[in-house]
Amino acid sequence: MEWKGRRQSDNIEDRRGTSSRGGNPFGRGGMRLPSGGIRRSGLSFKTILIIGVIYLVLKFMGIDPLQMLGGDPGTVLTGQPSGPGSQISETRKDEMTQFVATVLAETEDVWNGIMKSQGFDYPEPTLVLFSGAVASACGNASSASGPFYCPGDQKVYIDLAFFDELAQRFKASGDFAQAYVLAHEVGHHVQNLIGVLPEFNRMRRSMSQSEQNQMSIRVELQADCFAGIWGHYTAQKGLLERGDLEEALNAAEQIGDDTLQRRTQGYVVPESFNHGTSAQRQEWFARGFETGRLDACDTFNNPV
Repeated sequence: MEWKGRRQSDNIEDRRGTSSRGGNPFGRGGMRLPSGGIRRSGLSFKTILIIGVIYLVLKFMGIDPLQMLGGDPGTVLTGQPSGPGSQISETRKDEMTQFVATVLAETEDVWNGIMKSQGFDYPEPTLVLFSGAVASACGNASSASGPFYCPGDQKVYIDLAFFDELAQRFKASGDFAQAYVLAHEVGHHVQNLIGVLPEFNRMRRSMSQSEQNQMSIRVELQADCFAGIWGHYTAQKGLLERGDLEEALNAAEQIGDDTLQRRTQGYVVPESFNHGTSAQRQEWFARGFETGRLDACDTFNNPV
């Protein structure tokens, strides 16, 4: 992707090197203890052990304890699961910061134009860079949660170490694969502005877990399609290089629910899917990329 020398967004909030207001992450899963640590909270070792067991059971069942602890469970839409944060050099950190600021600026240009043509304002989202753990209006999260969008403060959150993990753990390398991840989270911001996320969060309160998962898949696939729309206009500007589209499609494949489950546990549990299969994610990104039209991204009234 040809990104160097282009406009960089000012909507960047760098919280790296600062501690989360919500306390410290507990272990790799990002579970938090009350502020002040174990002694001040009065938690016994037995209590901590019970909490740990409950946490592991919830994770096994596919329930994210972070969302349960962080307030309204419908307010955080996590882009992709991650793992323990890796370390990146200062030089690479600076380059990656410039890269995401440039990609964010490109999404601003595209969505300002599209939303204006549809009669909508486009209040631009803020991109929060953090390291390790972060507090948002949707609650607390760790790097293990992966990139996510919080509609409560209209901010996208990402630990840039995720991009190295995307290449190494998920086998999805390339700058356009990274841009796809960011564009997907910005897609959730668009959904929030046009009313998709508020309606989903209202409806899910009366849904079964199975119904929530099915609706979540449609929400996530639409965000993939919106990312494809951004890619469409980026290509029209002549910013894509040979192999960029393949990088995004490969990323969509590698982070599909079925592929992730095969990689981590050796088998798939379709009823637990909540983001979509690899084929679905590729298909809906491609629809947005090929058409550049919002009406091509109606995942709620079309088979997915």
